[in-house]
Amino acid sequence: MVETSGSMPISTRLERIATLARQLRDQPLTTLAHHIDLDWLREAHRRTRKDGATGVDGQTADEYAAHLEDNLRSLLERAKSGTYRAPAVRRAYIPKDNGEMRPLGIPTFEDKVLQRAVAMLLEAVYEQEFLDCSYGFRPRRSAQQALDVLHREASKMAGGWIIEIDIRKYFDSIDHERLREVLRGRIRDGVVQRLIGKWLNAGVLEDGAVTRSEAGSPQGGVVSPILANIFLHEVLDVWFHQDVRGRLRGRAQLVRYADDAVMLFEYEEDARRVMAVLPERFGKYGLTLHPDKTRMVAFKRPDRMPLMRGGDDGSDEPGTFDFLGFTIHWARSPMTGKWVVKMRTAADRFRRALRSISQWCKSHRHEPLGMQQHALNQKLRGHYGYYGRKGNRARCASLQYLAVLEWWRWLRRRSQRGLSWDAMSRLLQRYPLLTTAVARPA
Repeated sequence: MVETSGSMPISTRLERIATLARQLRDQPLTTLAHHIDLDWLREAHRRTRKDGATGVDGQTADEYAAHLEDNLRSLLERAKSGTYRAPAVRRAYIPKDNGEMRPLGIPTFEDKVLQRAVAMLLEAVYEQEFLDCSYGFRPRRSAQQALDVLHREASKMAGGWIIEIDIRKYFDSIDHERLREVLRGRIRDGVVQRLIGKWLNAGVLEDGAVTRSEAGSPQGGVVSPILANIFLHEVLDVWFHQDVRGRLRGRAQLVRYADDAVMLFEYEEDARRVMAVLPERFGKYGLTLHPDKTRMVAFKRPDRMPLMRGGDDGSDEPGTFDFLGFTIHWARSPMTGKWVVKMRTAADRFRRALRSISQWCKSHRHEPLGMQQHALNQKLRGHYGYYGRKGNRARCASLQYLAVLEWWRWLRRRSQRGLSWDAMSRLLQRYPLLTTAVARPA
């Protein structure tokens, strides 16, 4: 619990907002901004990452904190009076697995604090609206929970038919006016609406020029994840649960993590009906589905496949699909011999992890061995922490084995004498790399 200075704790105020949102579920909320005061901004500052890249003004978190109280008072006054000007976000790029570059928008540190303050308000309201099918960027929810639900439902249905949903450049395609329209259905507070409008219109600074668009919510912005969630809640979640499921012949399940989503259907005819209307539904909100990556997959349990037309290639084999870094597939249990749903590290994620390890070994091969061992074990521990699911032990063990080979490869280049495998084996006895550990049941 976070205490405020002589006033109600922030946690209590957040709960009161949540209670009000539940009580007025079908009514727009018109007074929210009065909750944002100095105590609220202090808490927003506490929740803001301090080690992120700097925005267009170059100001660091430490520099902002040097005069924190004065800065927060000024920020509060400007936010409430309407004189706050949202700076353009600084454009940066990170590589994607397919060789393309993913654009990020980096706000200034002060903008991050104010965005966090507004995101706290929005979260308190919309957590009462969001459905159980969504797991991304929500408190006490995770990708692992989404995978658990998908595993459980696919097992209960003995597979079925999967629709993989891939929205083309989702964060760059969110139509500002349609987003405002969705927000107005729940948020009618003028201060909050004005601030969100300023962030949407702030523009992007790249190569010395600021460009603005009528679409897009920059990835990297603090408020962007919840705005993206609010939009897809309306576009997909509510539509699926209120309009789609009641018209189907059999059971169906939607699992969504941010803009990654899959639908599971008991019957092929239901899947085909929904697949046919998906482009129109997303197009209504200005979004486009990727024509190749949005696909329908036969995923029936293999012993039931002769009853249907088969997998992706028309054979009598079940297809596979990827979700949140895993390839979901059927395999026989080594204990019982029965068919079970399994999850293994997706090939592109495996290659990315190995490439990262190899590049690190190359860049740091002249560092002390103890330091190298510690850093490599940190990388492996992080990988196991996410991918260490039951049924994926072999894939994790493969990464550890290949990491040893990459380490050896680059250590051999430290000197002209090289390093024999016998010498490497002795080195590994002193500096062992972390072996895999399965932490999750599914």
